[in-house]
Amino acid sequence: MSHPLYLNLISFGGIFALGAIAWLFSEDRSVSSLPWRVIFGGVSLQLLLGFFVFYFSPTRALLELLNHLLDNIFLAADAGARFVFGINMVPVPGQGADVNLGYIFAFRALPAVIFFSGLMALLYNLGLIQPIVKLFAKLFYKTSGLSGAETLSGTVNIFVGIEAIITVKPFLAKMTRSELCTILACSFGTAASSTLAVYVTFLKPVFPEILAHLVAASILAIPACFVLAKILVPEKEISQTGREIENQPEQVNWSESETPKRSRRNRQKLTAQEAAIAGALDGIKMAVSIVAVVILILGLLYLIELTFISVASWRRFENPLPASIGHFFNVVNLRNLVGFIFYPLALLTGVPFDESWTASVLVGRRLIETAIPSYRALADAYLAGDISSRTLLIVSYALAGVAHLASAGIFIGGVCALIPQRRREVIELGGKALFIGTLATITVACVAGVFDFGSSTILGN
Repeated sequence: MSHPLYLNLISFGGIFALGAIAWLFSEDRSVSSLPWRVIFGGVSLQLLLGFFVFYFSPTRALLELLNHLLDNIFLAADAGARFVFGINMVPVPGQGADVNLGYIFAFRALPAVIFFSGLMALLYNLGLIQPIVKLFAKLFYKTSGLSGAETLSGTVNIFVGIEAIITVKPFLAKMTRSELCTILACSFGTAASSTLAVYVTFLKPVFPEILAHLVAASILAIPACFVLAKILVPEKEISQTGREIENQPEQVNWSESETPKRSRRNRQKLTAQEAAIAGALDGIKMAVSIVAVVILILGLLYLIELTFISVASWRRFENPLPASIGHFFNVVNLRNLVGFIFYPLALLTGVPFDESWTASVLVGRRLIETAIPSYRALADAYLAGDISSRTLLIVSYALAGVAHLASAGIFIGGVCALIPQRRREVIELGGKALFIGTLATITVACVAGVFDFGSSTILGN
């Protein structure tokens, strides 16, 4: 084994320490409100899945296959976007310009939202989704007390982003507070298939099996999000897709945007074509809301970062007072501040102590810069010999979600567009969900640390 065994024990303890952190910030810290069934089932499932991912090679092959199949949804959305914007703006994968974050957001994420919204509306109109929700409700409510809608949305999150929330759109308006927090947290804690493809480009040269592990990280994040979200925002209401799901109608009105000339009875009898179009139009509303909130959040973040840079430039002054302030902020910059905040969390993952600061800065950078720069820096650090294979593995898992401020704009803006009547509550829960999504990704990194007993097992060397 290439590292001390106590690091694996730290990783194991970190799983429970992160749950304790969520409990410290819980809306109800009474012992009676703790979701013991969810906690026991979620942690057990994470450890079981972790074992299969690390020590059962067919599992990794299956994960790669599932990722490939789900990516076809994005390819379908690409085809439509390519017709509208042209091949130069939406190149065929493997051709044209290098893929960057702007491309992923503008020409994969947003068209996928519109396409997926129309697709889900069509499937709901045909009555194909409601049985799936009922199946999830019966299975998960009996085993862990979770509702069908939140478990379905969480499961779909393994491979897609905001589109997962669209799958339960008809239930959003009447979801409980805890359910809303849970589905938002699952969105932050996982990464869409299109985003994983970008991460792989950076790490595959140093981590050959990275794709299967990143998909595994998204799967492991779902029970982690369930556990942590139910601790932070305990369920105190009765879900309409829980024990009462048998009383729900088979057909649910998908869109609220139909013309007011229709009667209530006729609105529930949209043709399949009308339902698909109405869903796509709702997707456009979501896309516009997402763009608006992302521009606002990233613009504010840029102003904060610009302030730090400006004050740091004072170090060039001859006056000793502003010069000393400038030198201080040259060290205490935004990147190092988030690294300091994430440092205790990095220690809980079980990375070697002398590499913990590097790990904390990489994970902290995701909050303000997205995970793409962090993955690039992670690969560079490994090639430079600054970190071990254990840290490479653990940080790869920790970065696999989209728990950053840019995605906060995507998810909060998107859900607000779907249920504008609950906008204030969604914004409030958005911050809690981002917190939970962050803790969930660190929890997943702890699971990876538990099962890492040598680089040859993990990296396929």
